[in-house]
Order: sequence, then structure tokens, then C-alpha cells
Amino acid sequence: MCISRPLKGYTLVEVLVAMVILALASTVLMRIFSAGLQSVALSSDYAHAVLLAESQLAAAGAGATITPGETSGIEGTFHWTRHIAEYIPQDFSKTDQLPVPAYQVTVVVEWPNGENARRLHLSTIKLDRPQSSGGST
Repeated sequence: MCISRPLKGYTLVEVLVAMVILALASTVLMRIFSAGLQSVALSSDYAHAVLLAESQLAAAGAGATITPGETSGIEGTFHWTRHIAEYIPQDFSKTDQLPVPAYQVTVVVEWPNGENARRLHLSTIKLDRPQSSGGST
């Protein structure tokens, strides 16, 4: 005597539904990972730009007197511009009244990011060595 048992398994419709759900879930996960990788690359670029700008700010007047003007350069895909100008606080009407010369140093770093260009500005006030009056003590 042969007893037939019902077959256990999945129907074709169930398999197709599972495959569609798997495809949708993997698409969402891939987009999330892609956005995360783009964010990591962008933050890496910003960190590099900040380091470059800070080094250019520190280089202004290092070892010599500060001279007003503009300097620029390229490092990899980053283009930087350093602008130095006399700084006059609002409390003073003339630079002759300042005890030491002050300069505003601004560095702008630009780099491409896909179809867009990114830009970072850093600025500081630097004091130069005091002007000597000609006499020695």
C-alpha cells in the first residue's frame, strides 16, 4: 500500500516574491553604502584642505617679517591662495598707533568634487615683530 504524502516545498510564486524582496533590500543597502563611501571621501578631502590651509597660515611670516600681498599654489588637486593685508582694529584710526604691526591672513583652498567645486576659507590675525625705533638699549 502506497500512501501519498503532500509534497513540501516552495511554489514558483513564493520564490519569485522572495527574489524581488531580496533585490529591493540589496538595492537599498548598496545605496546606503555608496552614500557612506562618498561621505568618507568628502570628509577626507575637507581634512586635507584644512591641513593645507593651516600650514599656509602658519607659513605666513615664519622666519621673516610679514609682507602684504597674495601667494598661490597647487598641491595635488587642491589650489590654495593666501592673501595678507594690514589689519586695523576698529579702536584705532591709524596703523601708526598700534604697538606692533598686525596683518590679516586669509587662505582659500579650492578643489574639485565631481561636478561641483568645494571651497574652504580660513583667516587669522598675525602680529609681526615690533618696529625698531633705531636706538638700542
